[in-house]
Amino acid sequence: MSIIIFLVIFTIVVVVHEFGHFVIARKNGVKVEEFSIGMGPDLFHIQGKQTKFSVKILPLGGACLMKGNDMGIPEADETGENAEEKDGDDFSSKSVWARISITLAGPLFNFILALVLSIFVVSQAGVDIPIITQVMEGFPAQEAGIQAGDKILKVNGETIYFYRQVSLNQQLNPQEAKEIVYERDGETYTTVVEPKWNEESQSYLMGIVSGGYYAVSPAQMLTYGFHTVRYNIVLVVRGLTSMITGGFSIDNLTGPVGVANAVDGLVDEVVDTTQDYGWSAMAMSMLLTMSNFLAMISANLGVMNLLPIPGLDGGRLLFCLIEVIRGKPVAKEKEAMVTFIGFVLLMILMAAVMLNDIKNIF
Repeated sequence: MSIIIFLVIFTIVVVVHEFGHFVIARKNGVKVEEFSIGMGPDLFHIQGKQTKFSVKILPLGGACLMKGNDMGIPEADETGENAEEKDGDDFSSKSVWARISITLAGPLFNFILALVLSIFVVSQAGVDIPIITQVMEGFPAQEAGIQAGDKILKVNGETIYFYRQVSLNQQLNPQEAKEIVYERDGETYTTVVEPKWNEESQSYLMGIVSGGYYAVSPAQMLTYGFHTVRYNIVLVVRGLTSMITGGFSIDNLTGPVGVANAVDGLVDEVVDTTQDYGWSAMAMSMLLTMSNFLAMISANLGVMNLLPIPGLDGGRLLFCLIEVIRGKPVAKEKEAMVTFIGFVLLMILMAAVMLNDIKNIF
């Protein structure tokens, strides 16, 4: 079950990404030569008027192959500058803004998928609204005047929508004093909580507990769906920032093997917690858990693809932006060299991440 779910999740995320490229490419008059689901030889295909739609034998990922999309820019002429392509349906013949929109479409569709799934999860499971249900005796939160029933609005200036944000802040900055803005009976208060060491849990604690998830109105479902996507994006950005400022470590990255292992852990957790409640409860819990995980992975892929690394969408966007600033494209040979080097380094990194994931599993 874990393998099947992983293949479904990975394929959905990649196919939605490629479908974004496909839709906007067609809108801009670019010929898509093949849109495929999976990898390897064709299992079967349908030849459309312009596009070959195929399902590959390996059910993993997908691709959108556009005409003239080797580097995304025209061939160089005898002067060394980039000449215009003759075919109007060629990717490289389109304006720089058309190419930017086509390139951005993949990550954008990942964010849209994350939003739709987040709204679905919120509508069914509710929201972990940051309402305090218990204040532990003798801990800093009680001494700072926080009471059960208070709703946390801000922590150190960050607007709080979910209790998981409070937990994350404490995990990332365990000893740091927290300036907390909270609401009680319609009034707003501000206090400072300094976490203290707890021998029993072997961690720094503020001494607050929030209980469960709360149902929200249909209008709030959309709002909290947006905030969920934003939260997932912020998580990725914070992770990348900490890698840059705190030193790069291969352990900070996870590839398909690590994702598959995470799916396996989630499946086991759902089965363990719902096996006494029947198949319907287990199925719904599995659907919500995997939808939430898929939303997180989709948002993650959207962000990672926007990094200005040659071989990713962000790398192509970088060259497009340089073209906008210069008023003319970068010479094809230069972009080809940079992209090739970036692609090789990316493949080496992916292989290293995969080996590290396998090592961590065993």
